[in-house]
Amino acid sequence: MRTDRLPLAALALAGFFVATINAYSDPPSAIPGGVYLFPIPNGATDIRFRDKPVFTINDHALIAIPMQQMPGSATLTYKVQKETKSHPFTVRSHAYTEQHITLENEAMVTPPDDVRERIQEESRRQRRLYIQHRPEQSVDDGFMKPLQGITTSLFGHKRFFNGKPRSPHSGLDIAADTGTPIAAAGGGTITLSDALYFNGNTIFIDHGRGLVTMYCHMSKLDVREGASVNKGQTIGRVGSTGRATGPHLHWSVSLNGVRVNPTLFMQLLNQVIKAG
Repeated sequence: MRTDRLPLAALALAGFFVATINAYSDPPSAIPGGVYLFPIPNGATDIRFRDKPVFTINDHALIAIPMQQMPGSATLTYKVQKETKSHPFTVRSHAYTEQHITLENEAMVTPPDDVRERIQEESRRQRRLYIQHRPEQSVDDGFMKPLQGITTSLFGHKRFFNGKPRSPHSGLDIAADTGTPIAAAGGGTITLSDALYFNGNTIFIDHGRGLVTMYCHMSKLDVREGASVNKGQTIGRVGSTGRATGPHLHWSVSLNGVRVNPTLFMQLLNQVIKAG
């Protein structure tokens, strides 16, 4: 898979770090595919965005902004006692770049009819796991990057496979040698460990409160469904299974059913935890 040159906007975003945690009307992280950081007011409960519960930790809510969210005004809600209150914020515009990929296996671009039912069932299975909202959470010690390597594809790329447009890239691709250990980004429970058509050997970790991470294209799966894992624990090995042009890890972060920029989320989560 080719490595695109990182645009200045992406570099600025990747380097975004919150110096102090305050309420912002339009922070740099509040973009389509980004995260809005909301300090929870005293006594506030049932915080929601797009009528869904959100991820909370250390008196802060991390609000996932869908890629399809239009720039402009947005509103989250919360309750103080029984009164519903609203909090407006601004979603900033952000231009994502394009990435053109050539695949030798045309079946990974346009799957044959005999595997479409399998793909649909795998898609339904993943959606069910993404929308779970377990009350417990297992990331009090923050997140780490699951693999050290070369970033070959950024989050949000508008992707073309053999010239055909496909969905924007929903994660971060990190290239490394086949067999390189892959670590859990944070603690949690393995909710999927299986071979999928497009994703290859895949693991899902549910970290609680709507936070799920996905790890794809592995050559080997080292953990089983139902197992508990700790941050930094080896869960599998780098490979090129599924729709891949070479050995790499596709790592994605799903926050309340919405895929967000993994690097940005990791920075914000770790900052909130560090602030205590």
